[in-house]
Amino acid sequence: MAKAKYEGMFLFPAGQVEPEAAIAQVRGIVERHHGTVLVIKKWDERKLAYEIKRYKRGLYILCYFTAPGAAISAITRDVQLSDDLLRVLITDASHLNETEMAAVEPQQPAPPTPSFGDRPPRRRDDFPAEVANA
Repeated sequence: MAKAKYEGMFLFPAGQVEPEAAIAQVRGIVERHHGTVLVIKKWDERKLAYEIKRYKRGLYILCYFTAPGAAISAITRDVQLSDDLLRVLITDASHLNETEMAAVEPQQPAPPTPSFGDRPPRRRDDFPAEVANA
């Protein structure tokens, strides 16, 4: 049975579970489906872009693992049935080696984009002379 490398981003509700317990739970899910964990760590705790199951903050656990292809749908199903986990995203990681996997760190969130109400009011002299005098 051939195993491929995968990257899994598991999302837990922030404050509901300790990072060590979350890591142990992810490890258990992966190993239950004949996967082998290569690198697993707490990635970050952040404000969610939108509420998921009434949670506004999430704890992200990043897991690189090898597993048979059929295990991915089973892992996803386990996450959907779990009350402790909110979401999972699993992608192919065959292009990474273990050194690169261990070096992954969270990126800084993008600064918020200004909304229409955040702009200062326009003054008459902000416009070209031909428009301002019209």
